[in-house]
Amino acid sequence: MATFFGEVVVAPSRAGVDDEESAEEGCEETPEDREIRRELEKKREIDVCWTLKSGVPTESSADELFVCSKLILAIGHNAAAFLSSFILDSVCWEVIGAVKLWNEWCRTSSTTNVLPTDSFCLFYRLISDPTVWLCQCSCYVAEDQQFQWLEKVFGCMRKEGLQVTILSTCPVADYKTQESTLTLPSPFLKALKTKEFKEQVCCPLLEQPNIVRDLPAAVLSYCQVWQIPAVLYQCYTDIIKLDTVTIEAFKPLLSSKVLKSLVKVKFHI
Repeated sequence: MATFFGEVVVAPSRAGVDDEESAEEGCEETPEDREIRRELEKKREIDVCWTLKSGVPTESSADELFVCSKLILAIGHNAAAFLSSFILDSVCWEVIGAVKLWNEWCRTSSTTNVLPTDSFCLFYRLISDPTVWLCQCSCYVAEDQQFQWLEKVFGCMRKEGLQVTILSTCPVADYKTQESTLTLPSPFLKALKTKEFKEQVCCPLLEQPNIVRDLPAAVLSYCQVWQIPAVLYQCYTDIIKLDTVTIEAFKPLLSSKVLKSLVKVKFHI
């Protein structure tokens, strides 16, 4: 009954209640469902296999904290190919680890013999300075696996004295601007950094209301929380697949303080 003029009174009804109750009954988890869920969770666990200089996997090394002064993390095929083209070589760098993961989009293993088009996540260190690390992560790390990735990778490093540089790509259509994205000189770079990063960046900063997603955002957020100096260089491109034009778009970073001394001799600028 209404208590004042204009009051909206909802008449009691069982409409939809029976359906909800039956849906709840149907959603009760059976022992078989629990077993399947446990198996899927186990399958989606991330494993990081660290190796000794000889390349032999070691369990004890994973329990020790590595000293890392610089971590350059390339996420995606184009960013990973950029490091392969201008930084990495078999003479100056050695593989020290691999990430094994499985999800709906990709599957990786601990093998270090990979092709540019493969999905993989490998860690390298500079032989002349073992505190300088690179990571090529061309595989997709699902949202529910990102925390695992962060904990198992950064959990093995001393955070004191660490600086992180992240390279990634995303569609130019994701870039928010008042002008048409069709008029933008794609590909182009934008930077986003943590409060502790004090060095000069190599491109304009990312403007609001733009945001970053997936593993690059997770790594940058982790560094912000742990007060680790970090910068993300995001390449906006209209070609997401492996592409030489997008790879070349990262070249301004070769003059940065962290990468300048790591450039291959034949590409030295």
